[in-house]
Amino acid sequence: MNIRIATTEDLAVISRHDHHISPAELENSIRLGRVALAEENGEFLGWLRWNLFWDNTPFLNLVYLLEPHRGKGRGKAMMAWWESRMAELGFDRVMTSTASDEYAQHFYVNLGYTAVGGFTPFGESYELIFGKKL
Repeated sequence: MNIRIATTEDLAVISRHDHHISPAELENSIRLGRVALAEENGEFLGWLRWNLFWDNTPFLNLVYLLEPHRGKGRGKAMMAWWESRMAELGFDRVMTSTASDEYAQHFYVNLGYTAVGGFTPFGESYELIFGKKL
C-alpha cells in the first residue's frame, strides 16, 4: 500500500466518498497538504484528513478505508504514516475524536491514544477526544 499527500487531481475520487465535508473545503484541505490518500496498484483504498486544533496541534478529522480494504491492518498503517508525518513536521502530540457509540474508540486505544476529554454535540452521541504523545 502506498500512502501519499493528496493533490487536487485526487479531489474527484475523494469527494465521491467523503460526505462529511463540502467539496470546496476538501479542496482547501488538499491545497494545505492536509489530506492523504492510500492506494495499491493504482486502486483507491481510502484517505485521511486532518486540521490543527488550537492552531497548533494536529487533529485527525477522518480516516476512512473503503469496505473491501478494512480489517487488514491498512488503517493502522495509515495512522502510523500520519503520526510519522506529524513528527517529521515537528509536532510532539496529536489528537482525534470519535463518538462514544462507535467502534473506532477501540481502534484508537489499541494505537496508544488515551481519552483526554469529550463533549455532547447538539442532538448527538457523546464525542470522545483522544490524544497521543509522539
